[in-house]
Amino acid sequence: MMDSHVPVGARAAVEISGLQKTFRSVRGSIQALAETNLTVRPGEFLSIVGPSGCGKSTLLSLIAGLDRPSAGTIRIDGQEVNGPHESLGVVFQRDLLFDWRTVLDNVLIQVEMRGLVPKAYAPTARKLLEMVGLQDFHGRYPRELSGGMRQRVSICRALVHNPTLLLMDEPFGALDAISRDRLNADLDRICGETKKTVIFITHSIAEAVFLGDRVAVMSPRPGRVVADIAIEAPHPRNLSFRETSEFAGYARQVRRIFEAEGVL
Repeated sequence: MMDSHVPVGARAAVEISGLQKTFRSVRGSIQALAETNLTVRPGEFLSIVGPSGCGKSTLLSLIAGLDRPSAGTIRIDGQEVNGPHESLGVVFQRDLLFDWRTVLDNVLIQVEMRGLVPKAYAPTARKLLEMVGLQDFHGRYPRELSGGMRQRVSICRALVHNPTLLLMDEPFGALDAISRDRLNADLDRICGETKKTVIFITHSIAEAVFLGDRVAVMSPRPGRVVADIAIEAPHPRNLSFRETSEFAGYARQVRRIFEAEGVL
C-alpha cells in the first residue's frame, strides 16, 4: 500500500475529494460511487481495476467533465472540473473511428473539433502514427485495419493536441490476447516517451499491474477505492515482466483484496 498524496508544495495533476455519484430515475436511485478520494501525480500512470459495474467508467466520465458528481470535487491542475475539460485526451472502449476518413484524417479530427488548423498538426499526427508502427497506413481506411491497429489510431487521436492528461476506458477489452499484449507494451513505451499523466480503467489485474505506477483497486458497487498499491518496477516494462515473481506478488495482492471484498 502507499500514500497517494502529492508531496507538500507540489500540485496534483488530478485530485478527487469526497466524490459520490447517484443516478436517479422514476424506477429508483442507484448509487454508482460511494465516497472516493484519489490523487494522481503529474506524469504518473494510474491503473484503476475493479469488477464490472463498480463505477469505473462513471468515475472516468466525471473526471472528464462529461457528467456531474452528486457530491465532492474533482480538480485537474488545481482547477475544479465543472464541465468538459479541454486539456485532456480520451480513449474509449470502442475506437469510434469514422469509416469514410483516412487514418491520418481520423487522427486530425481531434484538432478540427477544437477549432484548430489540421494542417499545423499533421506533422505531429504523422509522428504519432510512426510511434505506433502505422507510418505506412496514413491513407488507409478503418475497414483496412485490424482491431489493434484501429485502437492505435484512437490513441494517436487522443494525443495529437498534446493534452496534459490521458483518460483510457478499458481500451483493449475487446481485443484478442496477442493484440492486447502488444498494445500494453506499446502503450507503456508511448507513455514513457510522451511523459503524459494517465488514468487507465481496466477489469484485468494483469493489465493494471503491468502498466501502472500505481494500482487503485475498487470495490463492487457502490464503488470506492479500497486499496492503493505502488508498483515499484521501472519503465519501460518488457512483457517478460509478467513472468517474474515480483509481478506475481503484485497480482496476488490485488486478488486477495478482491477476495476480501467478495468479488472472487
